[in-house]
Amino acid sequence: MLKGTTLMLLSRVKAVSAEVIYRCSLRQDIGKKAWSLFSPRCAPGSVLWRRNEGFFREVCTSTTLHGKVRGNKRKNELSEKKLTRHFVDCRRVKLVAGSGGKGASSFHSEPRKEWGGPDGGNGGDGGSIIIKANRFVKSLAQVVPVYKAEDGESGGNKNCYGRNGNSTYISVPVGTVVKEQGTTIMDLAEHGEEYLAVFGGAGGKGNRFFLSNENRAPVMATPGTAGQERVLQLELRTMAHAGLVGFPNAGKSSLLRVISNARPAVAAYPFTTLNPHVGIVEYRDHEQVAVADIPGIIRGAHLNRGLGISFLRHIERCRFLLFVLDLSAAEPWTQLQHLCYELDQYEPGLSQRPHAIVANKMDLPEAREKLETLKSQVTQRVIPVSALTGQNTEELILHLRELYDGYLQDDGSEGVKPV
Repeated sequence: MLKGTTLMLLSRVKAVSAEVIYRCSLRQDIGKKAWSLFSPRCAPGSVLWRRNEGFFREVCTSTTLHGKVRGNKRKNELSEKKLTRHFVDCRRVKLVAGSGGKGASSFHSEPRKEWGGPDGGNGGDGGSIIIKANRFVKSLAQVVPVYKAEDGESGGNKNCYGRNGNSTYISVPVGTVVKEQGTTIMDLAEHGEEYLAVFGGAGGKGNRFFLSNENRAPVMATPGTAGQERVLQLELRTMAHAGLVGFPNAGKSSLLRVISNARPAVAAYPFTTLNPHVGIVEYRDHEQVAVADIPGIIRGAHLNRGLGISFLRHIERCRFLLFVLDLSAAEPWTQLQHLCYELDQYEPGLSQRPHAIVANKMDLPEAREKLETLKSQVTQRVIPVSALTGQNTEELILHLRELYDGYLQDDGSEGVKPV
């Protein structure tokens, strides 16, 4: 029994020693092949490369054992407010045209020509700024506050003229009105229509320009003139077909989400919308109606309380209105009276435009009783909806199309092309 156990132990020792010897030889072989990688003889296609081709295939640096672990840093998720793009219908821009390049003062220098004469070239003209209407641009959000055109290059010797600065084009939507200090100076009503807002400065003259019979060696050169500077206001004549008008937290943004493709930020606190958002309501006959979510109006907005004047200016550019009333309020019919008062104080007759009353938040239990009281208090059509559940939004979309068709008929009868 003892003899058999001894033989078994000897066989295990031999097997372990053989495995150790095999691993050592394998490591030496891999080390030699690895060092051969740095040899100049180990070029792709060489004899040494073909010998070690199997080793190259076995080496992998993309695994976690051989390669470096690259951890993906998780980016911070942006909030919904930062992801939404609001609609911009007015901009105040400062335009600075390019300055002209200065002229050069030099004399021709060449062997065997002692009296070569003046050869200073003129400077290039500065670039101008042009406002151009583009039907593919729908908002003024891409218009930056300051534009600076390219300056002209200075002149050089050997009668070399400086290069003129390139003109800068500002693409604006069709229907943009250009104003300066409140006065309208241009109305871009057609696609491709341009308005040269500021002129570039003229380039300076080199001393070659002042060559005459009386002055055969002029040394005078003039600098370029500065470009024109102006501050203009860009405003859209028509912001949207319909405008959602209401007090803060009335559910205007939620309603725009339901009936259109816009995604304004929605929250449980007032003044969530600080900038207008425009959504497109599409119909089966491929007609599109633009609906604007106007920021909430407060009492005293016509006195410029808060940002009231800017909000009322957005409403002025809508063809027809949708008054959104909050049925969770104690007396929702009084909201309509206050809204009409603020609109008429800003512009007389603004509340008399074609409009409809939207009674929002019909999913609340007490909304039924307030709806009946509201209908008895007003003479206009009342459309009860729920922006939370989407209840009765089809009726609102159909009535919106009726207002739009009536707007087209009125403009067609007056001979004015609708915007």
